[in-house]
Amino acid sequence: MLRGEMLERIRTTESWDVVVIGGGATGLGSAVDAASRGYRTLLLEALDFAKGTSSRSTKLVHGGVRYLAQGNIGLVREALHERGLLRQNAPQLVRVLTFVVPAYSWWACPYYGIGLKAYDLLAGKLGIGSTRLISRDEALERAPTLEPAGLRGGIAYVDGQFDDARLAITLLRTFVDQEGAAINYAPVTGFLKTNGRITGVHARDTETGEELQIRARVVVNATGVQVDELRRLDEPRATPMLAQSQGVHLVLDRAFLPGESAVMIPRTDDGRVLFAIPWHDRVVVGTTDTPVQSVPVEPRPLPREIDYLMSHTARYFSKDPRPSDVLSIFAGLRPLVKTGRSKATAALSREHVVVVSTGGLVTITGGKWTTYRRMGADAVDIAARAGGLSRRPSHTATLKLHGWQPDGAEDRLNVYGSDTPALERLFREQPGWDRPLHPRLPYCAGEVVWAARHELARTVEDVLARRTRALLLDARASQEAAPRVAQLLAAELGFDAAWQEDQVREYRALAEGYLLT
Repeated sequence: MLRGEMLERIRTTESWDVVVIGGGATGLGSAVDAASRGYRTLLLEALDFAKGTSSRSTKLVHGGVRYLAQGNIGLVREALHERGLLRQNAPQLVRVLTFVVPAYSWWACPYYGIGLKAYDLLAGKLGIGSTRLISRDEALERAPTLEPAGLRGGIAYVDGQFDDARLAITLLRTFVDQEGAAINYAPVTGFLKTNGRITGVHARDTETGEELQIRARVVVNATGVQVDELRRLDEPRATPMLAQSQGVHLVLDRAFLPGESAVMIPRTDDGRVLFAIPWHDRVVVGTTDTPVQSVPVEPRPLPREIDYLMSHTARYFSKDPRPSDVLSIFAGLRPLVKTGRSKATAALSREHVVVVSTGGLVTITGGKWTTYRRMGADAVDIAARAGGLSRRPSHTATLKLHGWQPDGAEDRLNVYGSDTPALERLFREQPGWDRPLHPRLPYCAGEVVWAARHELARTVEDVLARRTRALLLDARASQEAAPRVAQLLAAELGFDAAWQEDQVREYRALAEGYLLT
């Protein structure tokens, strides 16, 4: 999968059935759905796939315990159904994880236990486990660093966990398997219109500066927190649909939560759920919920968000984190759909909506990673009608994603699924490609080459932030690995020494924002 080949397809295709704008969870889900129905589909991404919110989640495939507490039964049922489908369609990426809910009061076990039993029931036939009460001793056995003072027992329940950016890349490859065309670093700069109706887009290849004029029967706006900006390119006075919220996560050493279970605190000071989750031999702690007015490409944690997570980690765990213990800290923005007059983003909807402008632009927004497939199916249903396309049913409920293979060993390379043997052969192509990029990172040099050849990686950031998760696992180690990554990419993609120097400088500056100093 080479970028030049994708560009040539764009230049030589007279018209597409569907152009999807946005390479995050929603855009990739929409593109896969459209292509799997047989529509000629093009996906355009302004930066890199999953560059924004879709690589900055809590790493859970779940129904949403908080939404159950809010009484949003429909959303929880839908998300649990989608969790079950994703577990079937990408078992190499989604694993079952046990969560411990510690009980520090007499009422916590029956209260949360009943709620989580209802959570199990809502999953129906696609359930992945059952809730049960556990003793104080078992709670501490499963989560040895829980604060023991006042602990009475707990509840154990199961949910799903995944690697968000790896799922995004898997969807990209699934899309290409379905004869779709995709390109990153190609922002849409305007719309083609005929008699007031959108008939395509203007885009720019930022690597070469080439201007692209792309015709399409229908255009889908799936740009996440940027949907209102794109809607204004179509209708300058379009009323904003979104209220953005920022969520922040800390990444700590595994010593802060040894064992195989995660911990969930159902209600913290701001009314949100707090998670501490084992992930890639680290622990992810999050999340906050802070209303924000702007949507920067690189959102930064606020001091009060960092203080909140550090203090709550210290409150619920016996091992208190210090700033020097934080390996990485990252922030993501949630595209929350405005409802009524509520000003609290925690109360806004995580349900998705699809709207069609007078010019025919189809906008899909809201939702969350777990429901990406359903969002894509709904968007394409409406897009097909808006574009006058032949009616064809969605196939994604049973579509096995690229690399599908049954559950295997808990091997680090398992995220590559059935591509793993080919990756291992690539490791043997050159001396050193099977060696680690850095002593504190689990990734090999050959994975950089694989990302360039098969996953449209174009920059050091693409590799260290999303094709691997080095930036999140250890931001400082990733800075130190940057020169080697730049060298490998340059050799593979034909870039010179000046490009390497620029890439290393830019990446190290970006990674500074992930360090807690």
